[in-house]
Amino acid sequence: MTRPLPTPPVATYSIVARDPESGFLGVAVQSHHFAVGSVAPFAQAGVGAGTIQSFARRIYASEGLRLMEEGASAGDALRRLLARDHHMDYRQAAMVDTGGRVVAHTGQACIPEAGHHLGEEYVCLGNMLLREGTWEAMGEAFEAAGGDLPLRLLAALEAAQAQGGDLRGRRSAAMRVVAPAPTGDPGEDTPLDLRVEDHPHPVSELRRLVDLWAAYDHNTRGGHHLRHGDYERAVAEFERAEALAPEESELVFWRGVALVNAGHAQEARVLFRCLFRESDHWALMLTRLARSGFLPDTPGLLGGLIPKQYRNTPEVRSAIQADGA
Repeated sequence: MTRPLPTPPVATYSIVARDPESGFLGVAVQSHHFAVGSVAPFAQAGVGAGTIQSFARRIYASEGLRLMEEGASAGDALRRLLARDHHMDYRQAAMVDTGGRVVAHTGQACIPEAGHHLGEEYVCLGNMLLREGTWEAMGEAFEAAGGDLPLRLLAALEAAQAQGGDLRGRRSAAMRVVAPAPTGDPGEDTPLDLRVEDHPHPVSELRRLVDLWAAYDHNTRGGHHLRHGDYERAVAEFERAEALAPEESELVFWRGVALVNAGHAQEARVLFRCLFRESDHWALMLTRLARSGFLPDTPGLLGGLIPKQYRNTPEVRSAIQADGA
């Protein structure tokens, strides 16, 4: 057996999966290694997803995606990569393609506990873990979890951590989700790409970020409806956003803007006053939105929304005066 190249071992537990309903592909990882998201996971819309860990070589990502894009199945792609790798016994890798076909490899020289579990359109794997069978626990959690793909991927990571996770501890985590087919729009092709580079509780932090991602996704949808004059749908999306992250002032602000446009200025006024108490900048932001045409052109509107005690900048006072209040 040949010795591996002098690269650091990326001890990780991971899940790679395809959502059979939506066709979206995803990968989620956690490790004691710093910034694992820049090393292990990979995914490309309309091609596939995967992870490379244990003395990771990033060529598995670039070449694996290239081979699948050219028509190879996940299994064929990984077999071809392993065949040219003189240190395959030290590698651990997994891939899924757009057909939901999954494959995994745990080299015999991977540091125990190491192994993988193949399920229906998903694979769980890990090395240098505290307990054997962690990968099966991940699969059970993934299958039992509800919600969309990111939430199910999180459930698998949390199950691994509950088993003890990485023998050395925990430090970083990442998740990447891509569309089943490319659109040419990076925002559509990769709707979720999150990393926790260095944190004492990376999986918990990743969950917080996924919740924020969902909230701001609703916020983006609300902004789309707002720009197109569909104010009631905008309000609904902003309400969903705020419900997921009520501590985010910006989400509260945009719900207020949508409410004003939908004809519910009194309800919006209550939201705005809470924000104005936090910072004068929200009153300034509101005046600039009015100037940009994001509020109804109604005389006295700004004066009704911004009480006198919050008119603390010349720009706000000038805008209200020009508004006719």
